[in-house]
This record gives sequence, C-alpha cells and structure tokens, in this order.
Amino acid sequence: MHAVILAGGKGVRLRPYTTALPKPLVPIGDSHAILEIVLRQLATAGFHRVTVAIGHLGNIIRAYVGDGSQWGLDVDYVTEDNPLGTMGPLLTMRDQLPEDFLVMNGDVLTDLDFGELLHGHRGSGSPLTIATYQRTVRIDFGVLTTDEGQVVGFTEKPSMDYRVSMGVYGVSRKTLSGYTPGLPLGFDEVVLDLLAANRPPRAHDFDGYWLDIGRPDDYDRANAEFSSLRGLLLKGA
Repeated sequence: MHAVILAGGKGVRLRPYTTALPKPLVPIGDSHAILEIVLRQLATAGFHRVTVAIGHLGNIIRAYVGDGSQWGLDVDYVTEDNPLGTMGPLLTMRDQLPEDFLVMNGDVLTDLDFGELLHGHRGSGSPLTIATYQRTVRIDFGVLTTDEGQVVGFTEKPSMDYRVSMGVYGVSRKTLSGYTPGLPLGFDEVVLDLLAANRPPRAHDFDGYWLDIGRPDDYDRANAEFSSLRGLLLKGA
C-alpha cells in the first residue's frame, strides 16, 4: 500500500514553533515528532511505500526521515517549488502512483486505521474517500430566527454538530485526470467538481482520537495528552 504525506506547508498558524522547524517535525512528548508518529502508524497498518511532498524547510524533513528504512518503509520525495494546495502535489507524481492510495496531512494525530480506510476505499469504487469526524461548535450568543423584521424563534447558546474532514483521504488515480500538473489544486475544488459531476465522495466516519495540530493551543494540548495516549497512537509500533 502506498501513502502520500503532505508536508510542504509553512505552518504559519503554529508560529513561533515553526520558525526553525517544519510543522510535521515539531516534537510531541519527549522523543517523537508528529511525522515520525505518522510513519510508525503507516508501517504498522501495512503500508510499504510513502511519498512525502515537501516544500518549506523540506531539506530538514529529508535529513530526519531519510529513506524510511528505520521504520521498514520505502520513502521518496516530491518537492513543491511553489505552493500547490492539498491535491496539487499529487498531479506531479500521478503516473508513479498506484490506482488507489492514501493521502494525508503531515500534522494529524489520530488512531484512525489508515489501512482500513484504504481497503474500504478500494472496495467502494468511489473516486474519493474522506475520513470524517464529528465536531461540536458552541455558539456563545442567543441565536434569533427572524422573518420580515420580526423575531419568530430564539435559542439560547445552541450547539451545532458538524462532520468535518480529518485531512486523511483515499484517492483513486483516475480522479486526478483532467487537472493540469504544476497548477495549484485544493481538496475543496476536487470535492466540488465531483459533486457537480454527480460522483459524490464516500465518507469514512470515525469517532476515535483525532487532533489537527494547526494552532499553538492544539499543539499544547497534544503534548499534554501524549503521555496518556502514547499506547493508543503507537500501538504495535
């Protein structure tokens, strides 16, 4: 099985931690980087080949990961000279990818079974499978429903549940056809194009542990929780 890890971003929201380190290499706990945890998980899930899409401070990622042999993986790299978005890096390597493969952000902490997601994607025949997670958004205000200048409903500080993308996908190579290599391409654009073509993506709902290390608060939480979650995140690794 083949996985592509997107690790080319500048991690602007996580500064100052990412001033000298690429975001996937910021440390979690005492002895692991986020990217190392992900690579260990992929190896445990049965993946053998990993392509890392690098850009900002990519030379540091190359030096840290090497050829992946320390985790029993075969790791290669593609370099973004300019930001290409979530899906854009895949276009530059499309001919080297298998028919179905995993794509994920390099800053995700989760106990999602990556192998199960990819197997489910293969069996579904769907052009794209999106790992989804339920998030609850609490509104800190009283919410009014109005109609023609009159208040017709009121809810005090409601909570709303949403399914959000976890930043982990099963992708079929043919889904990338029709897009131009070298041009930016976002996950949102691909999803909207599939919906417009009446080829809806498949949802892989997940209710375990998931944390997107996007902001300093998230990073602090990950470090605070890691000692208790180490066995869950690195089981079998």
